[in-house]
Amino acid sequence: MSNPGIERIGTYLPAQRLSLAELGEKFDAKPDFVKRKIGFTELARKDETEECSDLCVKAFEQIADSLSFSFDELDCLVVVTQNPDSGAIPHAAALVHQKLNAPASASCFDISLGCTGYVHGLSILKGFMRENAFQHGLLFTCDPYSTIIDPDDRDTAMLFGDAATCTVLSPKSAYQLGKTDFATESKSAHAIQTDCWGGHLAMDGNLVFRSVSLTVPGLIKQNLARNETSLEELDLCLVHQGSKFIVDTVRSLLRQPEEKVPFLAGPYGNTVSSSIPLMLKDVLQQAPLPQRILLTGFGVGLSAASTVITRTDTI
Repeated sequence: MSNPGIERIGTYLPAQRLSLAELGEKFDAKPDFVKRKIGFTELARKDETEECSDLCVKAFEQIADSLSFSFDELDCLVVVTQNPDSGAIPHAAALVHQKLNAPASASCFDISLGCTGYVHGLSILKGFMRENAFQHGLLFTCDPYSTIIDPDDRDTAMLFGDAATCTVLSPKSAYQLGKTDFATESKSAHAIQTDCWGGHLAMDGNLVFRSVSLTVPGLIKQNLARNETSLEELDLCLVHQGSKFIVDTVRSLLRQPEEKVPFLAGPYGNTVSSSIPLMLKDVLQQAPLPQRILLTGFGVGLSAASTVITRTDTI
């Protein structure tokens, strides 16, 4: 039976940046508020000519020469996005497939999820690959929120950055995927929404914060029990980088030190589904690699998802 895990991760952060200091002045946000609550110093911004599929291709190109298999052996290609290329049809995965000239036999589909999309995607793709005896898959994340943000909306304009990632799943893995737990508070789904199809993003930050505070710590503890481990046995907790304040809150509720639950997204912002794999990519460059890592996402839906990945000896 196929047993895919995380082999490596490619990333793409656009070079263009928006300054949080300048945005703070625009919205009359005091520097101390920006530093303590938001935490970002800059927000990554894609070029206006770049589409979701273009960003995905650039993330793949970073690792194209280091795959453990021939690209002709690719079995599946999945894109996590709520903001596919203009028009939304065809799905982003088909366009990425076309631009990469991937094999015609590869399965391609999108997953429409936000900040929990990476954790959901890992679980979905693992099960999909095992059921079909697939050996090699690519999981992309890309949600260019700059296409739906109202630049005059104080609640969202200072939070979101653009990025893309590409996670290679194969038997030759650095980390195996554990069991995943999920939560959905749909009665509060309106806390993050667009005002109409293709419209601007709107967010009730207080409602999102309440949901995360009440839901995420319990979900993490439940997931750790299912994976037969504990907070003390974890080497690292990578939680969605919604803002510094929300990461600090989750860390405080878990009673863990900052080095174990870090805030790392200062230079580029909240990149939605790319938030966790951006951090994990940096982890994969460490030596030695951490043994056990918690991955927890929370956001649109309002949803949350948590899993534990464990170091292997295959690479």
